[in-house]
Amino acid sequence: MTNPLNDENANPFEIAKKAAQEIAQKTGVESHDIALTLGSGWAKAADLIGETVAEIPGSEITGFSKPAVVGHVGTIRSIKLPNGKHALVIGARTHYYENHGVRAVVHSVRTAAATGAKTMILTNGAGGIKPEWAGGAAVLISDHINLTANSPLEGATFIDLTDLYSKRLRDLAREVDPSLDEGVYVQFRGPHYETPAEVQMAKTMGGHIVGMSTALEAIAAREAGMEILGMSLITNLAAGIQSTPLSHAEVLEAGRNAEARIGKLLSEIVAKL
Repeated sequence: MTNPLNDENANPFEIAKKAAQEIAQKTGVESHDIALTLGSGWAKAADLIGETVAEIPGSEITGFSKPAVVGHVGTIRSIKLPNGKHALVIGARTHYYENHGVRAVVHSVRTAAATGAKTMILTNGAGGIKPEWAGGAAVLISDHINLTANSPLEGATFIDLTDLYSKRLRDLAREVDPSLDEGVYVQFRGPHYETPAEVQMAKTMGGHIVGMSTALEAIAAREAGMEILGMSLITNLAAGIQSTPLSHAEVLEAGRNAEARIGKLLSEIVAKL
């Protein structure tokens, strides 16, 4: 099936609205309050934040596709939180390196906004530049540097990104775990890992975390008027910071080792929203 987002004449917001209507029909939940995109290592949180009302394959919803990467969940889940609110958990993430276009990358965020979500939690597995982050640290994202040379904004759409990652939500997260550190996330295009020289470039530019997602989604979330919390699981130290070669297997293993701990952390943060 051809993805309607590939039609440059189509309105991506109307497609997101249609996707949101399909989610409402399939889940029986008219609107959602919070949305979470769960990256590598973060999926366990979906089992801890509340009662699952419905879980559907993302490929059944307009504009979504099956995940291209082992370790990424391809479902969309509606969860009723203990406080009565509803959370939309997005496992069907499209990465920039899949070459489906920026519209596809941010479609999940725009769909979440169309379901009514006012808060967007974006998580990922990433490489760390700070040596003290070895061993599966969870880190708050305070800002980002977008090195994709692209944007989800189309035409003369000017959006202020000064406080893109909410200080209020970061402070709330620290109420759960005062030891949480924070840093600047640098999104590279991928899918290759960064070279040691590129990691040093990111460090010189003020970056602390390197990865292949999140920044474009955060921009789209801000455009949609959502408040954003970003968190990275440091699955490994970045190239040149650690002495061993990087591998996707290492990322998956780090995610498995940390999932119970960071899942509990995230569920406790969600409970405060």
